[in-house]
Formats: sequence, structure tokens, C-alpha cells
Amino acid sequence: MDWDERYSEAGFVYGTAPNEFVASVADRIPKGKVLCLAEGEGRNAVYLASLGYEVTGVDGSEVGLRKARELAAEQGVVITTIHADLAGFRIEPEQWDGIIASYCHVPAAIRIPLHQAAVRGLKPGGVFVLEAFSKEQLAYNTGGPPSLDMLMSLDELKHELAGLVFIHAVQLEREVREGSRHTGLAAVVQVLAQKP
Repeated sequence: MDWDERYSEAGFVYGTAPNEFVASVADRIPKGKVLCLAEGEGRNAVYLASLGYEVTGVDGSEVGLRKARELAAEQGVVITTIHADLAGFRIEPEQWDGIIASYCHVPAAIRIPLHQAAVRGLKPGGVFVLEAFSKEQLAYNTGGPPSLDMLMSLDELKHELAGLVFIHAVQLEREVREGSRHTGLAAVVQVLAQKP
């Protein structure tokens, strides 16, 4: 997937509104510093910044992050962006009040250490928020990578995020309305978990 190419399309590929699940649980994140993984064009980072969080968005696409900064400027908020490949991105221990992984689909060989680093990266009391396509999404034609290795299951996530207390952890089918690429009935997994 060439994300620079995808994000070069006119407009915002996944819209400018935040992910519905992220928005629904934002008030559970302690005020402070939030890291958004695979943030793309900035919809979640800008939303969280508008609520008063100090937000850093990391993504492998400079084109996406440029649009994120433009969106932030339009909305009158400030976000920090980091252009980095998640395979080599270092999450410093106990630095974040919240870490967001909204449709952060990478191969398991990258995802597992990334999620383990996210657990270490949260401060005590910090919150991890994830929504992603589940493995069942392969049967739907409404978005997501066509690769089981990049899709997620709740059982796997519970292992990968060991050390967190799960407040909400479900696999479900829901209508997703996020721009032109995530639209329609989808099979997703959602996690809201806190570091003790």
C-alpha cells in the first residue's frame, strides 16, 4: 500500500470526523499527552486536540501528515506530527496518558512489539484505545487490508496488550461511515484498556 499515493487524493480519504469509537471513549482518557499511531490525515488527533489534549500523531506518510497539520490549522488547534515507519518507531516508557490505534493495520511482526511498547509507553492510569477490522472482515467488502496477518482478533489483542485492564473489549459488526474507504457494514474489534 502506497499511503502517500492514497493520501494524495483530493479531500480526506477517511473523512475529517473522528472515529466514532474514539470519540465515544475520549472522556475516559486522562487529560495530558496522547499518541495517535498510524494517524494518517489527522482526524482523531485534531479532534482530541480540540478537547484539550496535547497530541502527537505518527504516520509513515508525509502526505497524510501534511493534511493533518492543515486540518489542525483549519480547526484552530495544534498537533505534533512525526513521520516514521511504525516498524522502527520507539515509544518511550511511561510518557503517554493515552495511546490511540484507530485502524492501525500492520503485519503481526510489527503489530505485536508495537502493542507491547504501547503498554510500556502508557503512564499508570493511562488508557489505550483501539478500533480495527477483525479477521472476519475478509468476508466483507467494506475496507481493510486483504490479509489475515494484518487483521486482528480479541484473543490475540488480549495477549499483545497484557498488563492492561480491559474496560471494554468486543468483537462486533457495525456500520462504519468514514470517508470513501471505510463505508458499510464491517466486522471490527474495539478495545478500551487502562494501565493500572
